[in-house]
Amino acid sequence: MHSPAHPLEPFFLHEVTSIFEGKLGLNDPEISGYLSRVLCHFSEDENLFLKRGMTGHSIEDLVGIMRASDPVHGTAPSFDAERSIRKYVGDYCLFVAGMVPEAIDGDYDNRGRRPTLGELIRAGKESYYVVSQFNVFEYRREAPLFQRLCDQFERYVLGLALVREELGKRLALAAPAA
Repeated sequence: MHSPAHPLEPFFLHEVTSIFEGKLGLNDPEISGYLSRVLCHFSEDENLFLKRGMTGHSIEDLVGIMRASDPVHGTAPSFDAERSIRKYVGDYCLFVAGMVPEAIDGDYDNRGRRPTLGELIRAGKESYYVVSQFNVFEYRREAPLFQRLCDQFERYVLGLALVREELGKRLALAAPAA
């Protein structure tokens, strides 16, 4: 049994499970648990942005990060480093696409520094696919989880958007009247 490592994990797990099962018909405790930990991770300011030193690129430069994560043609020092960077990129893309839509560049004609929704989806799916291919030794047990994250990425984005909506409603109800 997993014990919560973050004080918000039980709260996020309840919200994710409720939305995913109740509104999307997705009953996957492993996914719900993983996504609640992703929400906990990104609730901490220091985890929201990939440190430039890890890849030499800011998180807005998804293509640069993914190129840098390649241990053969990029700058990643090992395949484990590639997996770690790709896992972060998948988590970040899923989090931003579902929970922080205002961080997405909606101007498809004049590309800004922020990634578009399409770029986040492509980068997230590709990153989770790469992570899922680490399916031997110590990574064998969690590889299927990352394959599911890749295969149903858009559904999980929708699920997190619904979680965000629910949290917004709760916040509005809890706000003191002006």
